[in-house]
Amino acid sequence: MSLSDRNIYLENIPIEEARQALASALHEVKADAPLSGKMLALHSALGRITAEPIWARLSSPHYHAAAMDGYAVKASDTVDATETRPLILTSQQAIEVNTGAPLPDGTNAVIMIEHTQQVSDGIQITAPVSPYKHVRMMGEDMVATELVVPANHKIRPVDMGAIAGCGHHQVSVRKKPHVVIIPTGNELISADSEPQAGQIIEYNSLVLAAQIEEAGGTVSILPIQPDDIDTLQTALQDALDEKPQLVLILSGSSAGSKDFTAAVIKAMGHILVHGVAVRPGHPVIMGMVDNIPVIGVPGYPVSAALTGELFIEPLLANWLGQQAEINTRSRIKATITRKVTSPTGDDDFVRVTVAKVGDNLLATPLSRGAGVITSLVRADGLAHIPRFSEGLNMRAEVEILLYRSLHEIEATVMAIGSHDPMLDLLGQHLATQFHGNRLTSANVGSMGGIVALKRGETHIAGMHLLDEASGEYNLPYLQKQLPNVALQVVTFAHREQGLIVQKGNPHNIKSLDDLPRLRYVNRQRGAGTRLLLDYELNQRAIAPDSIIGYDREEYTHMAVAAAVATKIADCGLGVRSAAIALDLDFVSVGWERYDIVIPQAHQNHAGVKNLLTTLNSEPFKMALATQDGYDIRETGTLQYES
Repeated sequence: MSLSDRNIYLENIPIEEARQALASALHEVKADAPLSGKMLALHSALGRITAEPIWARLSSPHYHAAAMDGYAVKASDTVDATETRPLILTSQQAIEVNTGAPLPDGTNAVIMIEHTQQVSDGIQITAPVSPYKHVRMMGEDMVATELVVPANHKIRPVDMGAIAGCGHHQVSVRKKPHVVIIPTGNELISADSEPQAGQIIEYNSLVLAAQIEEAGGTVSILPIQPDDIDTLQTALQDALDEKPQLVLILSGSSAGSKDFTAAVIKAMGHILVHGVAVRPGHPVIMGMVDNIPVIGVPGYPVSAALTGELFIEPLLANWLGQQAEINTRSRIKATITRKVTSPTGDDDFVRVTVAKVGDNLLATPLSRGAGVITSLVRADGLAHIPRFSEGLNMRAEVEILLYRSLHEIEATVMAIGSHDPMLDLLGQHLATQFHGNRLTSANVGSMGGIVALKRGETHIAGMHLLDEASGEYNLPYLQKQLPNVALQVVTFAHREQGLIVQKGNPHNIKSLDDLPRLRYVNRQRGAGTRLLLDYELNQRAIAPDSIIGYDREEYTHMAVAAAVATKIADCGLGVRSAAIALDLDFVSVGWERYDIVIPQAHQNHAGVKNLLTTLNSEPFKMALATQDGYDIRETGTLQYES
């Protein structure tokens, strides 16, 4: 039985088997070879892929040419010239030429104009020249019939000059593979619409279209299709009528009641794969309809983007006669900073931030959710955890496929510790004032920042730890936890902490004394905000177990604000700026000092020095001062140095 007669439904096959199933199907219908070429004007060919080798039609130069401004001569006429007995050459013996001019008949060398002196009937020279001195010989650069550019070569600016120089004004380039994208889902709206509750902006098509265009393809995106099997079937037929190389159906690839992609592909063609052992992105569908491959792409953005990298971009690269970008990107070995658990039977792909701290390259996993699109934006690289490895232990070495250059990573400042929304503002000013520098952060709480400092995993740590005994911020903890570490403590800002409450304060919350009657959302253990809460509860003799939601933990002020905004909780302790960001009300509890801690080992790091310069700059201070809930009276002040 041929492959075209079979329906293969596989629920969890390895990634290489999935690729091979699609490759075999394409081979069977003769759709696996690089696309044919078409002639294109050379001025439009930048970045295109040559379909055929380019052979020199002309030699370059195609004549003997003067390489300097001067006089063309017959070398044998100059042999008697010396400094003590200058030689005069007549205008018939020395013919004036400019750079690039053809050598006159009977001449075979050029004397530079600065090595001559004009006399009444010609020039005077004081040294002989050898044959073909300062002459570009015919074919010196390229000889007719010589290979100039091979097939399957991406045309660069310098290639365009060489192609033109050897006599071509057109070039045969591979046709761009065309992809049609069909977004599906009743809940989806276009990016130019304002979403209501239950509606989701459809952006996977934008991400995938950009991936395709960056890889050398062209894209057309059909309108968003509702979750209706007949409508989807019509849309797929419309896509196939464009005669593309590939069709992508977005969403509808899992096993839900409204996931019609597999049914439509099966009705119109046949399924090759449904479900690949890869995370994120497990419910990928691959099929063939009218000899055209159709891929069902998972709806979650991280899954969709990874499907583009693992399956779609390699297809396009093959049609263009290229290597897939995932196989050509730089790879490094780095140390993972946190334990990562992985599904036993799946290839797991984890997006990470990477920084060079001291002599070590460290990779910090980003949020793992398949819907966390910010992990795509913040990622410096992709860690591959192979099947059956069950994850990575902390401090394990892992190979990272880089999205950024190593130079960018070495200029990155890593901040691990307490979260503050205005660190992003500092990072923006750093990047503006010092091009190439970048601030990246991991939010693990103030105590987590101390742990990162102990382990040498961060350049700086954000911290706001209140010592109950002394009323002092940060220093007592640092002296106790890091007694032998030389460091600096520099104030970022004083900031206002308080209860983030729902708009209009419908529960009439006045102070922390009201917490036992409310639903609360807490920060994680070790966070400075959590310690502040516990301090205040102790002062008020309020038992933590009397507060509903005390054990519900979030890792950032914005996550606390989001829980209140969505009415999961009535309130939570956080900074005023988080309440303002989500249009919530705020009940002040007081002000605290938020510091940046810098180990001596990193004080000479160029990025750290530039960060401190930025922190003390007037543009940043003025920008921070405009933010509600921040006081810059000590911003940039050195509080402590050991």
